[in-house]
Amino acid sequence: MDTRWKPSVTVAAVIEQNSRFLLVEEHTAEGLRLNNPAGHLDPGESPAQGCAREALEETAWHFTPTALVGIYLSRFQRVDTDITYLRFAFCGTLGAFEAQRTLDTGIVRALWLTPDEIRTSTARHRSPLVLQCMEDYLRGQRHPMDVVYTDASIYGAR
Repeated sequence: MDTRWKPSVTVAAVIEQNSRFLLVEEHTAEGLRLNNPAGHLDPGESPAQGCAREALEETAWHFTPTALVGIYLSRFQRVDTDITYLRFAFCGTLGAFEAQRTLDTGIVRALWLTPDEIRTSTARHRSPLVLQCMEDYLRGQRHPMDVVYTDASIYGAR
């Protein structure tokens, strides 16, 4: 019997301000790790909507995606796990900060790091995509938002 391969779809925010990038420090099975504000795409939302939601939930910053940095495929393996992730990474506009907002479960804090700090901390990255997304952003890689089309059926009742 054939088994259909189903990668996990994730969204990530590449947020730069004053030559620093907004990352999160989070608890994982591998210990405390650094990641872009990122997470799984939820039913009934576009990738851009999911990215804005994840950024707010994980950092308490409002974020509006304005360009697609890239689409990335990576595989995470350990003894009991083999997951392939399909990541949509967006850059955009940073909005208001909600100081009283509680961060998502597992998120220890949000922090601003320079590109060099991110490059020298790769052993603490949750995924190699943290660095790849930043480097692509710094190279000026941007794609228009309409390259990711979300059909209206996504927003329909289930």
